[in-house]
Amino acid sequence: MIQVGFTGDFCPWKRVEQTFQKGDWAYMFSEVLPFFQQNDLNILDLECPLTQSRSAIQKTGPHIKAHPDTAVLLKHLNCAVVATANNHFKDYGTSGMQETYTALLHHEIAYLGSGANLDEASRTYYWSKDGVNLAFINVAENEWTTTHGDQPGCHPIDLVSVFRQIQKAKNQADFVVVIAHGGHEHYNLPSPRMKNWYRFFVEAGASAVIAHHTHIVSGYEVYQNAPIFYSLGNFCFDWDGMCDSAWNRGMMVRLKFEKGQSVGFEMTFTNHNNQMPGVYLCSESESQSMKHHLLELNKIILDDEKLEHAFNKYVASWKPIMNTWIQPYKGKYLPSLYKKGFLPSIISKDKKMLLTNLVRCEAHRDILIHSINPIE
Repeated sequence: MIQVGFTGDFCPWKRVEQTFQKGDWAYMFSEVLPFFQQNDLNILDLECPLTQSRSAIQKTGPHIKAHPDTAVLLKHLNCAVVATANNHFKDYGTSGMQETYTALLHHEIAYLGSGANLDEASRTYYWSKDGVNLAFINVAENEWTTTHGDQPGCHPIDLVSVFRQIQKAKNQADFVVVIAHGGHEHYNLPSPRMKNWYRFFVEAGASAVIAHHTHIVSGYEVYQNAPIFYSLGNFCFDWDGMCDSAWNRGMMVRLKFEKGQSVGFEMTFTNHNNQMPGVYLCSESESQSMKHHLLELNKIILDDEKLEHAFNKYVASWKPIMNTWIQPYKGKYLPSLYKKGFLPSIISKDKKMLLTNLVRCEAHRDILIHSINPIE
């Protein structure tokens, strides 16, 4: 039997990086280290470039990075491969990516999910041991880091391409695992679309799907004998103002592969970067609480009607924010006044209908994205 460990977002910055630079850092991972040592292979989601570059790309959202020397932490955790298809890996451009690759190579750590162009970024990573052949495919939802041609970047989710890639990998390996980075941040369920997409990966031939990006733990299901984990949450991602919240809880998953058998799995729950920097095992009571929470989420995931209802409720909570974003009001005060109802909408109903169609229709959206992108 082959055991492969997976974690969610790993970003060794802030207090973790500061502790590492002081030299006395091993205690930060001492409780979880046995999990990694017991696996034949470990794949962590490297959520940021390991670089000292200051050349941040143009994008929405924060830019994050950690010192290249923190690659030592990955080596310490018996990590042989990192998944790099995510929305932050290209935050510091090509130079940041290249510096990361150099740091990983120095510690004999491989990577998948990114590269100098789409061909490199979309390569399947093959690994074998004791006659068991595994294939790993790493994809991310399209944000500022993905590549679609000759430029460096991360592997974007394209259903047709991923279908073909899974089919090809299935012919060369005993098991295919899709590692996906996507979903709605701080929302603990997949959208109905995500459920359909990840199930489609299984129908195409994937033996398991492992997902992250939402920063909190989500539920899971076994579909056609293949486990689908919708989000492992954060593994190690220090963030100012975040302590003792869903952000600080994560799940490490061990997949078990044996020829002729369905993929088995185990879950280990963790806390990270609360009062002390580092990753720590949950207590027995905390683990039981997490398991119960997951079972409740799983019930919703399995019920299409409940999942749709939950997502519609989540969308409704975002509607005021989204409507504010699309208004042409600028500055600090005008958007706030609009959101509070003191200013009228500048966009008419007819204009909203036009925008809805431009976004909803695939053909229109193809042109819209290229037309409004300020970087192109």
